[in-house]
Amino acid sequence: MALVTMKQLLDQARSEHRGTGAFSVGNMEMVKGAVQAAEELKTPIILQIAEVRLKHSPLALMGPMMVQAAKEASVDIAAHLDHGLTLETVQKALDLGFTSVMFDSSLYPFEENIARTKEVVSLAKRYGATVEAELGLVGGSEDGKEGHGIRCTDPADAEIFCRETGVDALAVAIGNAHGNYPTAPQLAFDVLAEIQKRVEIPLVLHGGSGISDADFRRAIELGIVKVNIATASFNSLTRHAEAYLHTDGSHNYFSLNEAMVQGTYENVRHHIRVFNCKEDLGQI
Repeated sequence: MALVTMKQLLDQARSEHRGTGAFSVGNMEMVKGAVQAAEELKTPIILQIAEVRLKHSPLALMGPMMVQAAKEASVDIAAHLDHGLTLETVQKALDLGFTSVMFDSSLYPFEENIARTKEVVSLAKRYGATVEAELGLVGGSEDGKEGHGIRCTDPADAEIFCRETGVDALAVAIGNAHGNYPTAPQLAFDVLAEIQKRVEIPLVLHGGSGISDADFRRAIELGIVKVNIATASFNSLTRHAEAYLHTDGSHNYFSLNEAMVQGTYENVRHHIRVFNCKEDLGQI
């Protein structure tokens, strides 16, 4: 198939009444595992990497690998910068061929968030790329080091924000959080339903790792079209690597590589099946 824009994938998912998985990757093994799952299930996905991850997974190395993997895949895939924090990083991602960028100014005052996001929308248009933004405060942080609390997105603000910025997708805060949940989150579905009434563009759920399969399905019914999965994939990769390294006998890179690919593949495959909304949850 092809490297495509995220907008194309979200429009397709919306028309088919399902969600699109956006899977964070940090190395070659994660890219391979995510693509393997997508190809097996014949379902388009988004490969993404957050700016806070670039210390361990440099964009100059990860970007070309993600883009090339998308080009060679048998399903459509978008390459996405998640939680871009600076225009410089957004520019680098676009220059590397990313077809989508998420610019996160959610910590700034409302009007400043609008102004900063409009700059990114203008820049991305020159590349034909999709733009995602965030409104409200999703709990935690992508690297698990800090949190800024949780503040649900105001539906009235969401309507104004989308109209003023011209973004293609909006990440909303409805009680979700990045990282590992200490207890199952209580999502504010009433807030999500009200946002859906006021906003026409696809909605995005961050902090997907740890949310129940049933709640994913309900969120998709109420307007969520893109779901971010990061921590669950990193955890699954780590568990598989640890299991391999605890086996008897000598160990080698090649078998470790296969274990990491398998860990990512299994987690991505599970979530794709949930987001496709076609199977009995009891059988997933």
